[in-house]
Amino acid sequence: MNAVETKGLTKHFGPVQALSGLDLAVPAGTLYALLGVNGAGKSTAIKILTGLLPPSGGEARILGYDVVRQREAVKRRISLCPQDTAVAPNLTAEENLILLAGLSGARRKEARVRTEALLESLQLQPVARRRAKTLSGGFQRRLSIAMALISQPQVLFLDEPTLGLDVLARRELWQVIRELKGQVTVVLTTHYLEEAQALADSIGILSRGRLTAQGTAEALIRRSGQGNLEDAFVALTKGSDTSGEEGQNP
Repeated sequence: MNAVETKGLTKHFGPVQALSGLDLAVPAGTLYALLGVNGAGKSTAIKILTGLLPPSGGEARILGYDVVRQREAVKRRISLCPQDTAVAPNLTAEENLILLAGLSGARRKEARVRTEALLESLQLQPVARRRAKTLSGGFQRRLSIAMALISQPQVLFLDEPTLGLDVLARRELWQVIRELKGQVTVVLTTHYLEEAQALADSIGILSRGRLTAQGTAEALIRRSGQGNLEDAFVALTKGSDTSGEEGQNP
């Protein structure tokens, strides 16, 4: 079963065509990386799939539910960790998680159980009682992911999760993300080629709002006739127009 599926998905902002017939299929339980340059349509696709933007045409489904006609059913099954760290700065890491658990419907005892489990699995215990605003960038990103997981989603969207982190913090977060495999379907957007290769079961290359290629890193390299993923990416997106939505900031 596909956890995420789109058919002919389009989105335009005035004259700008951000998505041009996007066909996407993400099997349940996998980690899928959507790779593309700025303006390729990654953020627009995520916003549509998470109900933040309506599509202009086509269809998108999460676990079989239509993102437009069955929006509430979709919202109960997904969570989004956005590019910008979204934490309550004056609350501790622990308090942030307990608060969100309660807002997702968990009773006090259950909220505590979920919080403790995530503090442990995302290695946040050493900073659990520190205010979020005092945490390093790496720990803030871990906390953001924990907050996205507190509602126990079936599908987790990670939009550029390591953006702005140094190399060490990025590698540490990779390990956190790897450990999510099999627990939840993960759709990750990134422009870091090595990140997609290190983490994803499958990679989709987005160019001009279309999926130009999809497969494992090794399969994409073979298909392109190149020797590495970077050269494969360039070959598979060569000649693409990168004037999409992220440059428009709609």
